[in-house]
Amino acid sequence: MASATAGARKAPAPRSRKSVTGTRRSVAALFLLPALVLLGALVVYPIGYSVVRSFYDQSGDGFAGIDNYKELFSDDGIRTALKNNIIWVVFAPTVTTALGLIFAVLTERVRWGTAFKLVVFMPMAISMLAAGIIFRLVYDQDPDKGVANAVWVGVHDTFAQSSAFPKAHPGRESPLVARGGGFVTRQTVHTGETVTLPLVGVAPDRMPDGAGKAVAPTADPGKITGTTWQDFTRGKGVGTLGAPDPTELGYAGMRIEAVKDGKVVASATAAGDGTFTLPAKADGAQLRLPASNFKEPYNGLDWLGPSLVTPAIIGSYIWMWAGFAMVLIAAGLAGVPRELLEAARVDGATEWQVFRRVTVPLLAPVLAVVAVTLMINVLKIFDLVFIIAPGSSQDDANVLALELYRKGFSEDQPGVASAIAVFLLLLVIPVMWFNIRRLRREVRR
Repeated sequence: MASATAGARKAPAPRSRKSVTGTRRSVAALFLLPALVLLGALVVYPIGYSVVRSFYDQSGDGFAGIDNYKELFSDDGIRTALKNNIIWVVFAPTVTTALGLIFAVLTERVRWGTAFKLVVFMPMAISMLAAGIIFRLVYDQDPDKGVANAVWVGVHDTFAQSSAFPKAHPGRESPLVARGGGFVTRQTVHTGETVTLPLVGVAPDRMPDGAGKAVAPTADPGKITGTTWQDFTRGKGVGTLGAPDPTELGYAGMRIEAVKDGKVVASATAAGDGTFTLPAKADGAQLRLPASNFKEPYNGLDWLGPSLVTPAIIGSYIWMWAGFAMVLIAAGLAGVPRELLEAARVDGATEWQVFRRVTVPLLAPVLAVVAVTLMINVLKIFDLVFIIAPGSSQDDANVLALELYRKGFSEDQPGVASAIAVFLLLLVIPVMWFNIRRLRREVRR
């Protein structure tokens, strides 16, 4: 009876399993299919093809084994790129994250914090191409064009004034001769005499601001007087050689030294009209215009030269991405319990101790995510290096992504380019794995 009843009962028909949201798996798979096809076509297939291509020679017909990978560590260009990538990974994320942390903490304490965040974040709206063009101009060697050198030269000239007479030199029938980078008189001078020290070679628009009309010196019985000036008047046959003319200007600020037996016994600085006076102890000395009068004006740093090009490009990257780091860290800072900060202050902690021992440890997960994200980003850096670095120093600024482009398109070595691409993927995977693992740990909490 029981078995008949059990037999009469039919087992319920199996139902298709549903996801936790109630959607059938077949329906979910149908909706995911276009995305999976695109993922396979744009990600999986290129990765697989690059791995296979990296084991073949330049033509793609002959199997090369690991020869392409051996070249990664034997080619000078690739080794320079690898060294620069290490510099990028170490310094760019670290400095950017640190600046983002500082900005995020400080903007909480200022009245116009939101406006400041907007200004700092604004470079993120600029493409890498545009940022590269901007900083190519910023780092221009000419201080009249490049902002970096304009500021640097301004600071330098505040403490060490540049010469106004770098091109000045003696003209025809001059009493001066060249010596030691400067000029000295052919004869010794004596008290009561007047001395003329004519020079040429300074463009009118380059004369010092204080320069006035040159005046002939007036004799002084107990002293040595003289004039140094621009002995040149426009027009053929115009003006008197060796004597100041009405339109000629004095060398204002020119330094004159009296030298005896190789020692400076007296010195003077020319006035606006070029006149100068030396004391009686200069009697019997030769007058010297020292080399400091004629040194080339300071032209700043060669930001895009071989030694500074990589730090300069990293600086432009930090300018772009510091706002990104600041926004993420500020979001994490907003979730920090204020009770902990206030409790630390009540216990007598200084603001620096609160920041170092409470704020930073609580923000450690956010800081790690920001730093790791930036590490992945700098491993792929290409645009800034390609645009900012001039051709003369691009080899010194080379990175793996740029070398990949060069090998694949400029030097027609697709096998080596594929090996570089696979090597970059291998470098990125551990960083991505660390980031994903940390995110999952945070979700579990």
